Parts: sequence; structure tokens; C-alpha cells
Amino acid sequence: MIFNIGDAACRIRFVFFPIKTDMLTERDLKQIQQRGIQPSVIEDQVRRFETGFPWLRIESVATVGNGIERLDTEEEKLCITAWKEYKGTIEKFVPASGAASRMFKDLYAFVASDRSLPTTEFERLFFDKIERFAFYPSLNSICVKLTGIGINGLVENGRHKDVVKALLDSDGLNYGSLPKGLLAFHRSPSGAHTPVDEHLEEGAQYAADNQRHVRIHFTVSQEHRAEFKRLLSRRLPVLEKVWGVTYDVTMSEQKPSTDTIAVLSDNSLYRNEDNTLLFRPAGHGALIENLNEREAEIVFIKNIDNVVPASLRHATIRSKKVLAGYLVRIQCQVAQYMTQLEGECSHEQLLDILRFVEQKLHCHYAKAEQMGDKELAEYLRGKLNRPIRVCGMVKNEGEPGGGPYLAYNRDGSYSPQILEAAQINSSDPSSVELMHSGTHFNPVDLVCFIKDYKGTKFNLTQYVDYDTGLISEKSKNGVAIKALELPGLWNGSMSDWNTLFVEVPIETFNPVKTVNDLLRPQHQF
Repeated sequence: MIFNIGDAACRIRFVFFPIKTDMLTERDLKQIQQRGIQPSVIEDQVRRFETGFPWLRIESVATVGNGIERLDTEEEKLCITAWKEYKGTIEKFVPASGAASRMFKDLYAFVASDRSLPTTEFERLFFDKIERFAFYPSLNSICVKLTGIGINGLVENGRHKDVVKALLDSDGLNYGSLPKGLLAFHRSPSGAHTPVDEHLEEGAQYAADNQRHVRIHFTVSQEHRAEFKRLLSRRLPVLEKVWGVTYDVTMSEQKPSTDTIAVLSDNSLYRNEDNTLLFRPAGHGALIENLNEREAEIVFIKNIDNVVPASLRHATIRSKKVLAGYLVRIQCQVAQYMTQLEGECSHEQLLDILRFVEQKLHCHYAKAEQMGDKELAEYLRGKLNRPIRVCGMVKNEGEPGGGPYLAYNRDGSYSPQILEAAQINSSDPSSVELMHSGTHFNPVDLVCFIKDYKGTKFNLTQYVDYDTGLISEKSKNGVAIKALELPGLWNGSMSDWNTLFVEVPIETFNPVKTVNDLLRPQHQF
């Protein structure tokens, strides 16, 4: 069926491909039901493989003065004071379920090669600096246990692959299968610190409430929950004494109901050898369901691997306080305006609120000033009464990641959005030029306010733009398949939030994408 909507000058064409209901067997329906998924959702996903996702329309790249705020020293002090005086509930939300296997892809390639000695720049750096890794003592011990020889002896005898296997394999440290959160990232006087340790210490320094309670939520996978619990039971009593806090650490798993169906290249359903359907995790966008269950007013979000040792943490702690205080100040103004909009507002008052929406929230709608007072008040209520997020943005120095843009919304307005390159039409020269002109990128450094001005929690699933997912090419048992990712947690899943970009120091962004990143100065002390 084909529907055409709009006039000749602006026509939107929707093409719907009917899904045959008999493509799902009774066994399929039972499998789907067990995952908590409705059959209609599967039909929508298959349809999405057929139609794809629309490119996003961009007004401009966000830069300082055009969507990105650069705070001066006095403004930062005001924000830090606002955060110090904040009395609401706080939580850190850390996506931590991803396996660390991609950190070691170069080492896996070395083990799979027919070479016995390291030859690539990556391999040589790994072995030349191996004693500087925080996991070196544990790796050396496991090498002795497995081979009777320490790392230096193995290297001297040309047995480099035995060292790598001891690091990655299940009979060794098993780093190839563990999540990043459980790996030894940093040395410390008290022993190696994992990213979980660093997040716990960070939380004590900027996310403790007035009673010195620190709430931290990790999203983990079922297979690693026990290891997380063991680490936490060992570390929490120590860190509570060190920092004078009480931790409340919780965990959740990505819900099976958010997994998506996999299809073949012709968009027919992929089936496993036992004829069951193949479901895949739908990316970090699925975690909007987990975030939606959090009860705190303010939630910090940061990736598990973006941590530094204590000696280098000052910039991060200060930056987090600034972002959180900026959020508090904006939310207070939103609450005042929403209260004002409950009554009768003069035209001048409405225009004052509109200026706030445009100048502070950077949300613009060309027709807003031509609206009548009743329509304008309704428009302003819709724009103000939404979840709010303040996103730290760092100057682009070549690191991979999405970027800040001013992009159009479904109602014709445009506002700040974090976009990935895959969401932008690479065959459109003007869009490509915009991408290349970006000055900042997204380090995933968010502080969110997820309750309304009356203290009622928002249903975050109502603010997702489901037209912003991604389709990627994968392989399963040597067969090419297509996978569907839900709108990213900080991309389409927060598309209808109020979004504010604030420049933060590059020192706050220290991701670990490969194991050799741990050799950077930011991860040494």
C-alpha cells in the first residue's frame, strides 16, 4: 500500500510492505512470547528492514555560540555552588554489559596468524610496555601457573602467543570474555583498579547526596552478574571507609523484550540450525527501558571505560559538578515557567518564555512568534515539560564518536541533537560538509533530570524517536545477515528531550578502545 500525504510542494511517501502473518510458526510465536515481545513488534522490525530509516534533516552543526555553551570561570563557580546546594536524589547510571573482546582484536589476530613473533606496531608496543599494564602481576602469575615460566621467560623464548593466550583464554585471566568493568585498568597503591572501582570513587566525589549516600546503577549481563557482585562485596566496605559514604549499588540486565530480529539479505527471517529465530541485542538504545526504572531526579550517565586514576581525576570531578549545577539552574527556570503557564500569561510573558526556549534551550520554530497566545502557550508547555539533559562536549581531536548538531524535529522545530555519522546522508554533499565542519564531538558525558516540575517521573519511552534506529551488516555462521539497532540511548532514545550542550575539557574524555590505550599517560599514574 502507498499513501501520499501533503501538497505537491512537500510530499511524503510512505510505503508499507504487508507482512504475511503465516511467516511466523506456532513455535516462533511461543519463542517471541517467552521474550516478552508482541508479534506486531516483529512485523514492524521486518518492515523497517524493508524501508530503512530516514536521514535526519540538519539545520547546522552545533558550535560554541550556536548550540554549545562555553562557560566562563564565574559561571562555573555559580554552577558548582548550585550543585553543592542541591538537595534532591542523585544516581550514577553506567552501561557496563559490553564484552571487552574488541579491546583485544589485534591480539586475537596475532594468535590466529602464522607468525610466532610480534611484527606489527601494535604488537610490538604491547610487548615492549607490557610491565606497565595494571594486569601485569596477575598475568605473570597465571603464566607461571600455566607454563611454569613467567612473562619475561616466555618472551625470551619466543613464546609471545602463550602470553596472549594466558591473558585472553578462559583457563587464564579470561580477559577476552569479561566485560571492561572487571578488567584491571589502573595501578594504585592499594592494588589494581578496575573501571568499577573508578566509578565508585567518582561517585563519592560528585554524586553523593546530603546524607553521603552514593547510588550507582550498573547495567550488566546475566553471565557476569556474579563476578560484579564478588568485586563489589570486596571493594564497597573499603571504599565506604575511605570516602566516608554509604553506597547503594544496583544492577540490571538489558531486557530480552528489547532484542531485535535478524534477517537475511533479502529481508527474510534468519533461522538457526534448530529452526528457531535469531534475536540480537539492540544496542545501547535498549537501555532506555533500564533508565526509565530509575527513581532519582538527577542521573549521571557515562560509559564504563571513560575513567582515569585518582591522581588525574580532578578535571573530571570539577566538570561533573559544573554540568550538574548547570542542569539544576536550567531546571529551576523551567519549573518557574511551567508554574507560570498554569495560569493566564500576558503576551509579553509568553514572549519572554519563548526567548528562554530559543536562547537557553536552543529550540527554534519559525512559526512560533506568529501564534496566538493560546496556541503559543500550548507550544511552550510542550517544549518545557520534558526530560532535560546537559551533555558535555569536547573539542574534536580526531577521536571517533557522534557529534552535536541542531536537527529538525517532527513538529518542524529544530533543536540540539547528538547524531552518529550513520544517521546522516553521506551522498548529500551539504550534509557531508556539515559533518566535516564540526568542532566538537560527543564523549557520552550526560547529566539528566528525569522528573517533571511537580516531581513526577517522566515515562522516558514516550520521548524516543523510533525513526532514528540503525541497520547494520553482520555475519552468522558465515552467512550475511542484517541486524537492527534501536535508537541509541543518547541519540534517538533522547531525541525528544530538552538537550543542552556545554563544552568540557578534553581531559575528561579518556576512553579505552584497545588494550594499548591503557598505556596512554591518562591511564598511568
